[in-house]
This record gives sequence, C-alpha cells and structure tokens, in this order.
Amino acid sequence: MQHRIVVLGAGYTGAIAAGRLARRLRPEDVAITLVNAEPDFVERVRLHQLAAGQSLTPRPLAEMFAGTGVELTLGRVTGVDVDRRTVTVLDADDGTRELPYDTLVYALGSGRHDQGVPGVAEHAHEIASRPGALRLRERLAGLTAGQPVLVVGGGLTGLEAATEIAEARPDLDVALAARVGLGDWLSPKGRRHLRKVFDRLGITVHEHTEVTAVDAGRVSTADGSTVPAAVTVWTTGFAVHPIAQATSLEVTGTGQIVVDRTMRSVSHPDVYAVGDAAMAMGPGDKPLRMSCASGVPSAWQAADAIAARLTGGKLPTVPVRYFNQCISLGRKEGLIQYVTADDRAVRAALTGRTAALYKELVCKGAAWGVAHPTVLPARRRPVVRGQEAPAAAVRTPA
Repeated sequence: MQHRIVVLGAGYTGAIAAGRLARRLRPEDVAITLVNAEPDFVERVRLHQLAAGQSLTPRPLAEMFAGTGVELTLGRVTGVDVDRRTVTVLDADDGTRELPYDTLVYALGSGRHDQGVPGVAEHAHEIASRPGALRLRERLAGLTAGQPVLVVGGGLTGLEAATEIAEARPDLDVALAARVGLGDWLSPKGRRHLRKVFDRLGITVHEHTEVTAVDAGRVSTADGSTVPAAVTVWTTGFAVHPIAQATSLEVTGTGQIVVDRTMRSVSHPDVYAVGDAAMAMGPGDKPLRMSCASGVPSAWQAADAIAARLTGGKLPTVPVRYFNQCISLGRKEGLIQYVTADDRAVRAALTGRTAALYKELVCKGAAWGVAHPTVLPARRRPVVRGQEAPAAAVRTPA
C-alpha cells in the first residue's frame, strides 16, 4: 500500500515541498496529493506589482505538476482531524470530501493581520492575497490625480508597496506610516538609500506613527491626529490560517504550529509545518520570521526529513539561516541588505539598479523552482516500511 502524503497549500512552500518529495520518493511507494484553493500558483512576492497595475505570468498548477506524480486537488481546506488523520476539503461546487493521510505537510500560510485596529477590515486594502491585490488594483485605477494613498506598515511589504505605487502612479499623493523610523533595522548605507528613493518618488513618511483606527478617507493616529487616505493599504504583519488552532496540534498563541529542526510537529510526528504556518527556531534561538526567505528553506528541510524518515536515510542537518533581505523599490531601484545568520543587518548593502536586478533574479529563480518541481536530478529511494532515522541524527546549529 502506498504511503499517503497530503500537502495543504500550493504557495511557495507547499508547492516546493510537494515537488521535492516527488523527486526523492518512488511513485509506486507514495501517493502525493497537493491541495489548493486556486488553480494557479500565486507569486506572492510580486503582489505589490499586481496591485500597481502590472501583469504577472500565469502559472497553472495543473501544468506545473503534470507528469510529476503529484495529484492536484482544488478546494478550500475547512478542517484537519489530526487524530483521525483526515483533511476536509470543500470544492468549487460546494461538495465536501475527506482526504486521509499518513503524513501531512501543513503549508496554508498567512493573510493580513488587522492587529485589532478598528476599521481595517471595512476600509483598508491588503496585498497578502491575489484577490486582495486585484481589489486594490481596481481601486487605485479609479483614483484621480492628487488623491492620497496611505500605506500603513514600515516593513518589507510596506516599503515595496509604497514605492511600487508611487512609481506607477506619480500623480498620486503616496505616504507611508511606520511605528518606527524608516528602515531603522537596516545598515546606515541601506537607510540612506531608502530615504533617497523615497524622496525621489515623493513619498511622505510618517515615522513613529501608530495608526489606531481606519475610516473611509482617513486614518487616526495615537497622538490624536489624522492622516488623509482615499485608499489605505494595510501591511503591518501577517496572521496565520486559523485551521491549525482548531486542532489538537501544539500551536503558539498566534496559531503557528510548533515544530522541531526538521519542521516536524512536536506533538504529532506525522505532521510537518512549513513557511508562515510554522513556529521554527533559527540561529541564535530566534524564531524564523514570516517570509519567503524562511519558507523556501523550511520546505526543503521538511521534504528531505520526510524522505529520510520513510527511506531510512540520514536526516538533514543544515540549519535554516539568513543571508540577505531583498527589497524592490519600484522597477528601477532595489536594496539588498546583507545580514547575519540570525537576520541582523551588517554594514554591507547593495543598492540601485544592480540591486533591482538581483531582486528580480531571486524572484524569477523562486518561481522557476516551483514551476519545474522535478526537473532537477535526484535519486528516488524506496520506502522502508516502519523504519525512521533516529531523532539523535538532528544536530542543533551552534
């Protein structure tokens, strides 16, 4: 009987995990099912471009996984029963089906985090999903010259959204509100370049500003003032999909699944979590941040660990670590901030058009890896029934 592996979510992490498993395990030994709500792979790291009016390359999942041995199931995950080892899926025709599994890879990702701020759900736009980016795209297209657009959140997503919109629509009055100083986690060189680009694009920056409410046409701040906003774009962070929190999995207060160094659930050894859904510790015993930079290596780690445990091989020992933060600042500018293994900025940074090209190559490389899941050579090993690599084979990074 085949070992049934079900992967939930076909974003970067889920799609990569499914493809990597298909490359490492023999199809006669395993049945890999990939579940996703949409028929296309979404390049989430480019959604600010989509919102600003650009077109993205269509990437149908059915074409990407044709001939790989991965079975695609389109539908929305409505429940996971980790005791019965089943997943409930609602398809496009409102039909419900149950998928049994022997190993589950949970990669449902995250969406906008409203932070409990009144009015965000009713009045703010998000770019954490393709539907959200398309709604923002339509709203921006309807604005006339001089109308104010406010991006709330000074992290990577907020920086990319503000610069992309300002470059695409120089006729609009674009502003950014950040709780801290603009790019204050960057190196001095990085901060200088960021301010230079913001000044050139005419973006107003409201630093050390906490937004406490969002209304139609404006936001309110903690100091009692208001900032005009015909459109508010909310980018203050991500909230994980709520399904895991409704299970008996061990999760954090924010709903992330607690995993070990191999991305395996600490409470349910037949469940793995990758990407934003996982609470994994990185170098320096710091939690990995929600990002593509964390998610893709975590997918590699999980797939390799699953394959090793099923085939009696050696568990992966390469820790997930950081090398740089890649920030697009419109189509012509970029910023590559080099960082320590635990994600702290160092002095070195790459800026300008070279950095923009670097970021573009990173995005294209990530999409290529998803779109060609089994093109890279790998030895497919047979499953050894009942055998696992010992837990002691996992090394804790220094």
